[in-house]
Amino acid sequence: MGMIYKRGMVYWIKYYRSGKPYRESTRSKKTADAKRLLKKREGKISEGKLPGIYFDRVRFDELAEDLLTDYRINQKKTLVRAARSVEHLRVPYIPMLNENNTRKGFFEHGDFIALRDSLPDYLKDFVTFGYKVGWRVSEIGNLTWKHVDLEHGIVRLEPGETKNDEGRTVYLDEEVKGVFAHQWEVRKKSKTLLPYIFLNKDGADKIKRFDKAWKTACQKVGVGVKIFHDLRRTAVRNMVRSGIPERVAMMISGHKTRSVFDRHNIVNDTDLRLAGQKQETYLQAQMGTNSGTIHNIGAKREMSNSA
Repeated sequence: MGMIYKRGMVYWIKYYRSGKPYRESTRSKKTADAKRLLKKREGKISEGKLPGIYFDRVRFDELAEDLLTDYRINQKKTLVRAARSVEHLRVPYIPMLNENNTRKGFFEHGDFIALRDSLPDYLKDFVTFGYKVGWRVSEIGNLTWKHVDLEHGIVRLEPGETKNDEGRTVYLDEEVKGVFAHQWEVRKKSKTLLPYIFLNKDGADKIKRFDKAWKTACQKVGVGVKIFHDLRRTAVRNMVRSGIPERVAMMISGHKTRSVFDRHNIVNDTDLRLAGQKQETYLQAQMGTNSGTIHNIGAKREMSNSA
């Protein structure tokens, strides 16, 4: 019932004792060595002796298949349960402790302007685009001129070119149009006409890594520990604050799921304070009165009751 097989260039043998499979490396590339070892092991088993085995690592799939084969051969009634257990072991559920490690970094507008002014010139347009549209750093770095329609002020990524594999179209405001116009001029002055829009410091390739320049600028303006992805969070928040419908904002930034979008749509104390002011303004508009309307109404009711 034994067998010989290869793993890479080395021969292995497989044999059974009391219905239990054993595997063993021959540590040899010769078939003859494998045959001799298998014959030796089978001889020991026929004498009722447990062979001296040097066990090597065996894959889970091989062990699982041997187990199920044994169940099938012996027609065990618990075969279905065993198969279910094997599948459970393939994808075990390991409960994890809840972690509150979601980053909450974002830029106020003044902080962003200060940071951009402190960055090298070749990065300024790059971060401006990220601040305005909220795209991932890799998506911006991979932008080429085939994605841009300067005449109509459109940038478009085709399906399959984004992280979520969905296409994306953005209409550019005047500032971002100026970014692309400037980069077009930079391209024309370059000795090598590359397809990428945002070029590195030497103008020889697309922008890939700029950790040192980013960290230096953050320290210089005193905005704390920031990462480029904070621009994505900021763009989402700014779009929602400016009144852009959330569904449209998700289409611009490239958020596919609502949960991730909500995580990036950060609310801070300023947002909460503005919410209170907006509610008061709304209620005043409904009543057609000045500030303090609600208190005045309450006072009038008390006067009316007293009368």
